[in-house]
Amino acid sequence: MVDQQQFQEVKQRVQQISGFYQHLTAYVLINTGLAAINWIANPHEIWFIYPLIGWGFGVAAHCLNVFVAQGRLKSWEEKKIREWLEKESRTN
Repeated sequence: MVDQQQFQEVKQRVQQISGFYQHLTAYVLINTGLAAINWIANPHEIWFIYPLIGWGFGVAAHCLNVFVAQGRLKSWEEKKIREWLEKESRTN
């Protein structure tokens, strides 16, 4: 059986992943629209690249936070908890 805490952790993780994919979808759709507007309005001046790059950094940071940092932070937290428990057990 899965206890309540594990269920909440999994639910939170799914929400984080879902939030990233929503962010990525908005990025793709909106920047595609901006590129189309740029192409129709003034194809000689490429201005849509600036929000594409700027927002791209935000999407990349969100991706790193959701998929890379979470695992490392979790293992770091578990390591620190074990160290603290070992230290407490030695002092008692």
